[in-house]
Amino acid sequence: MAEAVHIRTARRLVAGTAAYNVVEAGVALWSGIVAGSVALIGFGLDSVIECAAAAALLWRLSVEARGADRERVEASERRVHQVVGGTFLALALYVLVEGVVTLWTREAPGESVVGIVLACASLVLMPLLAWGKFRAAKRIGSAALRAEANETLACSYLSFTLLLGLVANAAAGWWWADPAAALLMVPWLVREGIEGLRGEEED
Repeated sequence: MAEAVHIRTARRLVAGTAAYNVVEAGVALWSGIVAGSVALIGFGLDSVIECAAAAALLWRLSVEARGADRERVEASERRVHQVVGGTFLALALYVLVEGVVTLWTREAPGESVVGIVLACASLVLMPLLAWGKFRAAKRIGSAALRAEANETLACSYLSFTLLLGLVANAAAGWWWADPAAALLMVPWLVREGIEGLRGEEED
């Protein structure tokens, strides 16, 4: 009974994250196009990637919620862990390409009030959702949910780099702050992605 409660909690957290990411993607892509901001457009594409991970995890949680046997739950767990690992690698590729291109072209992040508000909202909300999912993952013993929680944390980090880039460029002309900060996250994203594809659990 207690486990069923934790599964429901996990599903609500993941569904809430997915719903927010849909809105986040739409707003970021729209404001990025209006402002001509590569960083904002990339942030929107990241939200689309996260939606894919959340959808896969919702399927895994629904399998367990329907009372599937342990073997089927573990099989779905491994499959979703691999899907989340793939989305981490896709996110790493996006960050790497965007960061290098931005540094090469010396393109400063576009100024957008809507983008700044969106980055602030994500910076507050995403760590809270990640914390809730980490707790739920521990309760139900799901490495896939824990990996998806890490991806939610990655979103909050990207929100920070987006905000940092906009503010640093506006205040000090440091156009390189946004891509440089984002590129620092690539090794961690690649490691998480490889672990996910291998189905490895964190310590």
